[in-house]
Order: sequence, then C-alpha cells, then structure tokens
Amino acid sequence: MIKYAPLITALLATVASAQTPPAEVTIKPEVLAPGIAVLFGQGGNIGVSWGEDGTVLIDDQFAPLTPKIQAAVTALGATPVKYLINTHWHGDHTGGNENLGKAGAIIMAQDNVRVRMSTPQTRNGKVTGPSPKVALPVLTYADGIKLHLNGDEVRTVHTGGGHTDGDSLVMWKAANVIHMGDLFMNKVSLPFIDIASGGNVLHLISTLDKALLLTNPQTKIIPGHGPMASQADLIAWRDMIKTVVASVQVGVKAKKTMAQIIAMKPAAPYEVKGGFISGDAFVEAVYKSVTAKAGHAH
Repeated sequence: MIKYAPLITALLATVASAQTPPAEVTIKPEVLAPGIAVLFGQGGNIGVSWGEDGTVLIDDQFAPLTPKIQAAVTALGATPVKYLINTHWHGDHTGGNENLGKAGAIIMAQDNVRVRMSTPQTRNGKVTGPSPKVALPVLTYADGIKLHLNGDEVRTVHTGGGHTDGDSLVMWKAANVIHMGDLFMNKVSLPFIDIASGGNVLHLISTLDKALLLTNPQTKIIPGHGPMASQADLIAWRDMIKTVVASVQVGVKAKKTMAQIIAMKPAAPYEVKGGFISGDAFVEAVYKSVTAKAGHAH
C-alpha cells in the first residue's frame, strides 16, 4: 500500500511551510480586475475583493503570515478584512482564521468546514484540532450564498466537493473571476483527494463539470495552488482526471487489486516533478474513491 497518509498529513503546503521561515515569505499581489486581486504567498492562493462595502478575503494561508497578508491588503488600497470565506478546512487555507477572527472578520464556509474545524481530526495516527472558537466560521451554508458587495455578486458554490466534503468555489459574477480552492491545482501537482476528509474523485469530476458551466474563455481562474489559469487549463485538468479514473475503473472491472492498478502507472504521464501528490498516491485515492460503494478490499 502506498504511504498516502503522510502526504495528507502534510496538508500540501505545510511541507513548504517547514522549509521556508515566515520571515522569508513574500506575499505577491496580482490585480485581476478593478477591486479584485489574488495574493500568492505560502499555502493556498488568496482572493481579495475590496471597495465601498468592505474587504472580502478568500482563504488566509498560515497564522504567522497574517501581518504580511494584512499589509498586502492595505497596499492594494483596501480596508481591513471584513469578510473571510474559507474554500475548505485545511490549515494552509485557514491558518490565519484565528488572527482575522480576533480582528473582527466575519468567517464563512460550507457546513462541513465548521464541523471539521470544531472537532478533532485524526491523521496518520495523530489528532489535530479542534480550532479555537474565534477561528470557526460563524456563517455556514449547505449549497452556497450570495454576497452583494462592492458592485458585484460574490457567489460561493458547493456542488459536492471532491477534494474534501466541504469545498466551495467562489465567483465574482460581473468581474468573471472564479476561485477554485484545491478543487484545482494548476501546474504544481496531481489532484489531492483527501479521503479522510470526505474527498472523492467522482465528486470532484462532478464539481468540475458544474464549475466549467460557470466559466467562459475569458474567465480568470484562481487555483488553490499554482499560477493563474484559464478555462482551457481547467478543462485540461478535468479531462486528465477523467482519463486516470477511466483507467482505474477498467482495472477494477478486470478484478485487479489496488497494488496491480498502481503498478500500471496510469497517472505517470501527468505527474509534476516536485508536486505535492505523486502519481501512485493519486491512483490510490482514485481506487478508493471508485470502489468506496462497492465494498472492495484495499
């Protein structure tokens, strides 16, 4: 069995966090439209929306980076963060919640994000959490909400997740910008299907199909990790996942074991050197996803 658990314990960019001290991290802004930007730093990419109705932040990376993130927001000409939306519960996207909650931000997320952040989570035999009360989302939703702020409609959409069971994508309707969270990692890794957090690759494909209906060739897409992307990039990501899933399903139908399917290396053509998730780990997660209801032994 592939040693997948240590990878999910790392929560993706936590590895990078250990390698680069916060003092050496630079928060780099990229303006996408009037009043909308992305911040690249360490951990999940951050979306920012600002204007007369207040500043909205999408994810907040790690706690030690909060002062730098707040400084970057100020440098954009924005007021302090008033609203914070978490795309999912992982620490490289919610690590700054406590700091921003104490500073007065209203935190929002899908229902399952609050459930996971407010209860102990076991990973690789180690228990983490729960998060402090001030770090928890105070406004939660099942399927989504709309925020009518700064001259645009900001929609959060939950279509069943896939990376976890609490993933939201966030879109600015007028600006034609969408933040995908870790449902999409552009050019930096194969997908991370967090089985322990209710992730499932079949849910991911369904979510990506629905997300693509909200985009067009001009849509600016913020991935959870990696550089800015286009609709064509998101289509390629979705199609790559479908290809690997189809290969695994053929193996399952042929009664092959998980180890035999992993040995076939169906994800090898798509591996990213130095990526968070290896081809073997991705295939293991795909196998567990597609056999979850069938009751196959792993």
